[in-house]
Amino acid sequence: MESSSEDVARVGDGGVVGDPSPTEAVVPEPVVPEPVVPEPVASEVVVPEPVASEAVVTAVAARAPASLSPSRAGDFMQCPLLYRFRVIDRLPEKPSPAATKGTLVHAVLERLFDAPAAERTAPRAKSLIPGQWDRLRETRPEVVELFADDPEGERLAGWLVEAERLVERWFTLEDPTRLEPAERELFVEAELESGLRLRGIIDRVDVAPTGEVRIVDYKTGKAPRAEYAEGALFQMKFYALVVWRLKNVIPRRLQLVYLGSGDVLTYDPVLADLERVERKLLALWEAIRLATETGEWRPRPTKLCGWCDHQAHCPEFGGTPPPYPLPVTLSVRAADSEGGAQGRMGPG
Repeated sequence: MESSSEDVARVGDGGVVGDPSPTEAVVPEPVVPEPVVPEPVASEVVVPEPVASEAVVTAVAARAPASLSPSRAGDFMQCPLLYRFRVIDRLPEKPSPAATKGTLVHAVLERLFDAPAAERTAPRAKSLIPGQWDRLRETRPEVVELFADDPEGERLAGWLVEAERLVERWFTLEDPTRLEPAERELFVEAELESGLRLRGIIDRVDVAPTGEVRIVDYKTGKAPRAEYAEGALFQMKFYALVVWRLKNVIPRRLQLVYLGSGDVLTYDPVLADLERVERKLLALWEAIRLATETGEWRPRPTKLCGWCDHQAHCPEFGGTPPPYPLPVTLSVRAADSEGGAQGRMGPG
């Protein structure tokens, strides 16, 4: 795709929206994998009868896709079968140390802004970690399993130190005493003219005195190389599209803060970017609709398969997917039409 008039840049300051950035390095325009459209079947497929009580429970719990988030869009582009396992079958997944650490760090950075600007210091932020970890264990008891084999607490202590380092690094990238976020952990949802409902949670929204909007997302991993930066920017453009459709305002800047490597990736979107993302999402949703109706969800093997929790159900690893729990004649568009709100910004 052709590049936009605005370039991607790596910066290290914590200025407000619209601040001039240092010399910018050009990164190619997004190359998002085209969705794989399952081949339609010639006649109606007969859904197998559940063979066990567990299958019955799965069938009752299953539901057709009704909206799209950046994460689920990424799942389908990575592997349609993974999307089915997560969205339709809703198979359980074990918490991972890395993802849980990311949740913890996000919570700390969100809560830090509850304090007055002058008190937003690194020591204060680190002091929030134990309390937020306790809260996470209360709201998501499954994370306790991460350290079930750590009776002395040595691994947990090391894991918490890693979280502290990520929090400390943030202070080298942004200055929270100069920031007054308009929103934190903002739930957004918008329905396109096609009926496709987009939704997600934005880590932080900054609004400059001039009204310019900056969307900020924290990443606890390392920044990708320039040629792979588009994968992360796709998520940010997704959010920008939702904000544009809700408020008729194109965010001035999209900013990814990589705490793992100490990089800040910025991108200034233009209308053409958001229109391209919208077309991409419509094509993606059509592929999801066809897969839902036909029951054909094909695995797409990649190096990421080694991290997947669902190998026991994946044909690529000799497994068998659960019986498809939806009627193959289901109309996704009918499911999408439920609900009257055209858009929302606020608590999910």
